[in-house]
Amino acid sequence: MDFLPIFMNIKGRLCLVVGGGEVAKRKAGVLLEAGARVRVVAPEIDPALSAMDGVTSIVQRFDATHLEGVMLVIAATNDRAVNAEVSRLAKESSIPVNVVDDPEHCSFIMPAIMDRSPLMVAFSSGGASPVLTRMMRGKLESMIPQNFSRLAAFAERYREKVKQYVTNPAKRRIFWENALDGVVAEKVLTGDESGAEAMLQAMLNDEDNIVRGEVYLVGAGPGDPDLLTFRALRLMQKADVVVYDNLVSKPIVDMTRRDAERIYVGKKRADHTLRQEEINALLVRLAHEGKRVLRLKGGDPFIFGRGGEEIETLAAQNIPFQVVPGITAASGVASYAGIPLTHRDYAQSCMFVTGHLKDGTMNLDWDALARPRQTVVVYMGLHGLDTLCAKLIEHGLPGATPIAIVQQGTTQNQRVVTGTLSDLPQKQEVAQLHAPTLIIVGGVVKLREKLQWFHPHLD
Repeated sequence: MDFLPIFMNIKGRLCLVVGGGEVAKRKAGVLLEAGARVRVVAPEIDPALSAMDGVTSIVQRFDATHLEGVMLVIAATNDRAVNAEVSRLAKESSIPVNVVDDPEHCSFIMPAIMDRSPLMVAFSSGGASPVLTRMMRGKLESMIPQNFSRLAAFAERYREKVKQYVTNPAKRRIFWENALDGVVAEKVLTGDESGAEAMLQAMLNDEDNIVRGEVYLVGAGPGDPDLLTFRALRLMQKADVVVYDNLVSKPIVDMTRRDAERIYVGKKRADHTLRQEEINALLVRLAHEGKRVLRLKGGDPFIFGRGGEEIETLAAQNIPFQVVPGITAASGVASYAGIPLTHRDYAQSCMFVTGHLKDGTMNLDWDALARPRQTVVVYMGLHGLDTLCAKLIEHGLPGATPIAIVQQGTTQNQRVVTGTLSDLPQKQEVAQLHAPTLIIVGGVVKLREKLQWFHPHLD
């Protein structure tokens, strides 16, 4: 983070704009909208700028005396030497200074602003790309309607009343999220504030509704944050606690709410931070404390993610939960590796299996896996690769059957090694891939040779 994003109260305070042209006029306008008094200094000042209500114009060259009593400075001249001098003197006086389009001389950056007062959103690239920040603002402008200002004002009016009813800060945050993400918000946005008030009071009178915890079982996908669902992102921002696995990539964990507690419960081969039964008990305990718990799992929670075991425990304890599917590793990793899982010329069916069973063996239905014209996807099969290849050959698949192993698929560290059932174990010895990996067996692997020149994600 190159700059600390803050919102400064400048109502009634004197701010200085050095410059008298169009850019200076725009900057003065922003300061005036925030309630400041504005002093403008320049040898020549646009009459329209001088005429702005709240502006005091001084037609002079800038000098240090113009900084007296000033809370904030913006240099907006077309003379780099003057701008640098303004920056130097302001910094010597410990006054925040912004030099337009010159990050090197700034102590703060003027962001692109989306105004839904009292809701405000500011965008900044640290001066690297003002055009990009304006584009991002435009995207959000289209997503957040103007009448969201009503919702923010409604919440402000009832803030103290809710504090009196709900004294616990964590529970109060949950209460407001329920109110602002449900029917109360819809009534405010449509102008029915009396109806919204009645519903808000009903929620305050329902103590069980305030203190009840909940668990979100969310699939984080195979690694690329772009593959998260909208619903997953929304719940990731609501949770008080994040319980996450080893297979969840760091960029995805970083997208959860910044102030949420994070608990790592990842499992690696022969190295379990917590046993599954302990994870189940942890989810129950946190929910009983009234917290919103995000159980973040790599891939899809119901495909070798043990999500079924976790919700069995939650259901037995009468704890409400939501399940959000994720893109499973089979489809995500295969896609980024350029290997379609089915193709009418190669495979009419696809089987998902885990190469690491509960007892640590690789005791699979080999006859079913060794059928022709199908794709087999093996999760957690790296350490059993020799056994996998040998058993498939033993049960009827030709040694020349194509096979691929993909390490850290969909991420920037993705590596793909292809071969046949006969030679892939030797190729893996050379490549030394490490978990997490996914193994794909079948004729579809041949298609990677054709697709890798056109697929934007291929290595």
